[in-house]
Amino acid sequence: MKIFNYFGNYFSNRETFQEIIVIPVFATLLAIFLGLLLLIVSGSSNEIALKALIALFYGSFGSISSISETLTAATPLIFAALGIAVGFKAGLFNIGAEGQIILGGMAAVIIGFSFQLPFFIHLILILLVGALFGALYAFISGWLKATTGAHEVITTIMLNLIAYRLLDFFLRIPSIQKEGRNDPISKSILDTAELPRILYFLDPNLRVHMGFLIAIFAVLIVYWLIFYTTIGYEFRAVGKNLEASRYSGISPSMTIILAMSIAGLLAGLAGASQIAGVLGRATPGFSAGIGFDAIAVALLGRAHPIGVLFAGILFGALIAGGRQMQVSADVSLDLITVIQALIIIFIAAPVLIRKLFPWIFR
Repeated sequence: MKIFNYFGNYFSNRETFQEIIVIPVFATLLAIFLGLLLLIVSGSSNEIALKALIALFYGSFGSISSISETLTAATPLIFAALGIAVGFKAGLFNIGAEGQIILGGMAAVIIGFSFQLPFFIHLILILLVGALFGALYAFISGWLKATTGAHEVITTIMLNLIAYRLLDFFLRIPSIQKEGRNDPISKSILDTAELPRILYFLDPNLRVHMGFLIAIFAVLIVYWLIFYTTIGYEFRAVGKNLEASRYSGISPSMTIILAMSIAGLLAGLAGASQIAGVLGRATPGFSAGIGFDAIAVALLGRAHPIGVLFAGILFGALIAGGRQMQVSADVSLDLITVIQALIIIFIAAPVLIRKLFPWIFR
């Protein structure tokens, strides 16, 4: 109960509530409005714009199937964005979630088809191994930052590129590549390694899986880690002022390495959950830019675990609703990318939101 009481006290602060909830909500609404205005300016009629808006919301939350797709798309985003948020708290900009997702997902695939184990053991193993490989891959960047001062933005970008090529290499290895295929595609994981669908009793086609429940649990764990533990305090201290934290007895080097490793662990878990819950195998593009979208989710959530949860669901809704919008209103998915970019612009300039809606922030 203590942590829930803390939630109430935390969000009872007016400035905090505006920062975590109000500004992201109005940034999103304004971005959707401008996106539809752009659609009209580009030559579409008002009726098409209205139809696109209705399709966007219906495809996101208009039915059980829509909600399922929204939560399915949100799950890996929440995991990866939590990792990026941990990095933000420690003053680190982890651009390498994409590469960490790829390594974690690839490791999960190999464990998924290589061993015949009981269901529960196999599922735990595939998630743990995916998280471990993501953490190890992020550890490289953290170690370089701590020991040589190499900027994590540069090293994580380079590690992303290496991960893409490693994926291509692994998918061509005969023991990993699916039998009878010449294209780079892995073997499928066994049924015992699949995350069960949590709404299967309603409809077997509803894809939302247990990974979403694990993601919620991860939000609570990261919240506790950041705000209730000594490690979390050290993350925040190093993120605020590295030199001051050093004089207070904190080891910035160890803190940086640990923060990056935890960030990679969560990104690797995103890759493993995507393999075990949705894809079942690896292909060259299986990461689908989730690691980069997660940066936007972490920014929208203001690097706060609870904010990341809602921001992840929002981006999942945009992805699911965008598909429906494309089908129903014949609108390009590029419009969703424009809306996401506008959201980030407004989140990066909260003063602009306060100026546009002054009556909300009085």
